[in-house]
Amino acid sequence: MAQRRGGACTWKRHICEQLRLRDRLQRHAFDEIVQRYNRLLEKSDLRAVLSERYQADKYEVARGHEAAATDAGRGDGLALQQEMADMRIRHQEELTELHKKRGELAQTVIELNNLIQQKDKEIQSNEAKLQEYQRQTADLEGDCRELNNCLQDLERANQTLKDEYDALQITFSALEEKLRKTTEDNQELVSRWMAEKAQEANRLNAENEKDSRRRQAKLQKDLADAAKEPLPVDPDDNIEVLAEDCGKGGGETARERALGRTASHLCSSKKIPPSQPPPGGLLDSISNIFGRRGANSFGTSPENCQTPSGACVEVRVPSTALHVFEAHDGEVNAVRFSPGSRLLATGGMDRRVKLWEVVSGRCEPKGALTGSNAGITSIEFDSAGSYLLAASNDFASRIWTLEDYRLRHTLTGHSGKVLSARFLLDNARIVSGSYDRTLKLWDLRSKVCMKTVFTGSSCNDIVCTEQCVMSGHFDKKVRFWDIRAESNVRELELLGRVTSLDLNHDRTQLLACSRDDLLKIVDLRTNAVRQTLGAQGFKCGADWTRVTFSPDGNFVAGGSADGALYIWNVLTGEVDRTLDRNHNSAINAVSWSPSGTYVSSVEKGSKAILWSDM
Repeated sequence: MAQRRGGACTWKRHICEQLRLRDRLQRHAFDEIVQRYNRLLEKSDLRAVLSERYQADKYEVARGHEAAATDAGRGDGLALQQEMADMRIRHQEELTELHKKRGELAQTVIELNNLIQQKDKEIQSNEAKLQEYQRQTADLEGDCRELNNCLQDLERANQTLKDEYDALQITFSALEEKLRKTTEDNQELVSRWMAEKAQEANRLNAENEKDSRRRQAKLQKDLADAAKEPLPVDPDDNIEVLAEDCGKGGGETARERALGRTASHLCSSKKIPPSQPPPGGLLDSISNIFGRRGANSFGTSPENCQTPSGACVEVRVPSTALHVFEAHDGEVNAVRFSPGSRLLATGGMDRRVKLWEVVSGRCEPKGALTGSNAGITSIEFDSAGSYLLAASNDFASRIWTLEDYRLRHTLTGHSGKVLSARFLLDNARIVSGSYDRTLKLWDLRSKVCMKTVFTGSSCNDIVCTEQCVMSGHFDKKVRFWDIRAESNVRELELLGRVTSLDLNHDRTQLLACSRDDLLKIVDLRTNAVRQTLGAQGFKCGADWTRVTFSPDGNFVAGGSADGALYIWNVLTGEVDRTLDRNHNSAINAVSWSPSGTYVSSVEKGSKAILWSDM
């Protein structure tokens, strides 16, 4: 309570001081007016007193005149009346002048009061502005304190980072020195290894030479033994008759010399390596002559004849979803079958490449490839099915070995998302296309970027032939590049952003999908659009929607934004069938197995589906 009373006295005292200050400031301006006004009042009071006195004197004079009218006469009365009239006129003039001054002073007081009110308003406005400025000053001081605190925190963080940088620099120097020593040791080991390999090669060459001489001697001996044996000659055998030497005793020797010359001539003309058996043709002809060996002794047996691993016997157009499974934790962007069609690889936004084994119409999980720092955008197997190449959103491409699932190479150098990466036909080089509008050619032997080509637009997909790279771009163009010359050979402009490219089995036709919801087949021999595929309801769902040829090139499969899978017949240009009611979101990618048996599709959700006609 005491504090409250003390606070009340304080603000009252403050108000009194402010009022006194205002009185002192404002009284000085009106002191002269007040003094004049007081003098005027005094004069007015004096005039009133004099007026009363003059009235009384007037009455007394009037009575005196009346009394003295009889005594003094009228002469003095006229003089007095004249004097009184003059005095009255003067008084009247003075009173008029006083009234005039009083009106002027009243007007001055009114004007000064108005001026005082205006000044009061200005003072109030200035006080409000002063309070606003004080509030802004307080806010700015608070901001300044916060900025100072932030600056101190940043200085501390900067010092910490500088210390860490110095430590990392020291570590880097140590590692660089270690790398230099390791490189020197490696070069020494390589030199020693090459010397050992050279010695081993010399030893192997010597052994091969010995083995070759031994085989040649054995062959000569077998031929000599066979020539000594009497054999019946079949008239149907096609045997060249050799000229014999004259004389009876020289017939057998001439026969041996002829056979030896024939065999040695054939061996020398074929240039048989010493590590390989003689060709079947030579030994078969010798067997036909001498009847010592069977027809297929060293020739190629029918059991050893194999069909190429990537050949497609029969393409099955899918009609049934054999297996629907959860492939990734999130969106699935890429899918690809291995060359042998036994493995299925999928890549998603969970930064993993998952491998699935296709067994009896089902996809069984086999393993996962890790190491990417962002979502996977494309997947590619090498032609032997030993390596897997994946592009990702962390500006890099990576290669794993499928035997041990180990990450072998990480190719960095792009400044944007890598949207597609492909093996060239030699499997020793890689081409990658990025959102940074460049293509890069990588050498896997040296693990370096050999060439960088600026394309002018973001690259969404790539396909390769032996010496040509075809790239699809955001600016609606398909560009053809000569790897040897680093030049853009030609361009083909479509009606929408290009999302996918694919080649048929003999690499003579190019399939391009674009955001105008059309698929175009380009004949690479004539560089012209051969066919345009579309369908009612088909809609390209993203800039990275992938479509594919069937292994025989007679069908095309593509996924729509509504989750339906469309199959086109290339020969007729019509939709062969539409498979829906299985995907719940837009289909991102489709892959057809090289065996032609299965088709796999993945979606923006987390599901993948294995299709076939079984």
